[in-house]
Amino acid sequence: SSDLAGRRGPKPRVSVEHIVAAAIAIADSEGLAASSMQRIGEQLDVTKMALYRHIGGKAELLALMLDTAMGPPPAIDHSVTNWRAGLSTWARAAYHMFNEHPWALQIAVGARVFGPNELAWAEQGLTVLAKTRLTPAERLDTLALISGHVRSVVQQGIGHDGQRVSDPEGQIRRAMASVFVEHGANYPAVTEALGSSARREDVDNALDDRQ
Repeated sequence: SSDLAGRRGPKPRVSVEHIVAAAIAIADSEGLAASSMQRIGEQLDVTKMALYRHIGGKAELLALMLDTAMGPPPAIDHSVTNWRAGLSTWARAAYHMFNEHPWALQIAVGARVFGPNELAWAEQGLTVLAKTRLTPAERLDTLALISGHVRSVVQQGIGHDGQRVSDPEGQIRRAMASVFVEHGANYPAVTEALGSSARREDVDNALDDRQ
C-alpha cells in the first residue's frame, strides 16, 4: 500500500490486538500521554495512517485499552460466598488492576459506553450485592461508591506524571517532617495519623473491611 511504500521486506502484520497491546505497553511504562498513534506506529513499524485502518480514532483506542487492561472480573462463587467477602474480592481485584495500569484512572470516568469486560465487572459486583437487602438502584450506587474508593486509594500512589509512586505516605512524612517538628502541635490529628501509618501493621489498610 502507499503508506508502507519504500519499506523493505514483508509488510508488518498489524491487528487491533497488536495496536492495543502496544498502546498499553507504552502507557504502562511512560504514561497515557506517551501512547500516541504516532508512537504506536513506530513501535509496530508502520505509519500512523496504517493504524487507522483498524482503529477509528484515539477515543476508540482508549476504550479498547481500558477494556483490555481490565480483563475479566475476579472469579467469585456466588453460591457459597457471602456479600462482604465477595465485595472485598471484587474491590481488591479492581485495586490491583488500576495499580498495574494507573493510566486507566484517566479513562474510566464520565458517561461513556462500557466495553464487555467492564460490563462483566459491573455484573459481578451487582450480583454480589444482590445478597444484601439493597434495592437494585442502591446496589448500583454502592458499587459506584466502592469503585470510587478503590480509585481514590490508587490515585494516592500516583505522581503528577501518571506513574506509580512508592510509599506515598512515607514521602509525605519525609516532605513534611520539618513542618511537623515546628508546627505539629497545631495539627495533632494529622501528626497522629501519619505517625500511625508509619507502623507496618497500619500500612495500606484502606481496603480492609474490618469492623
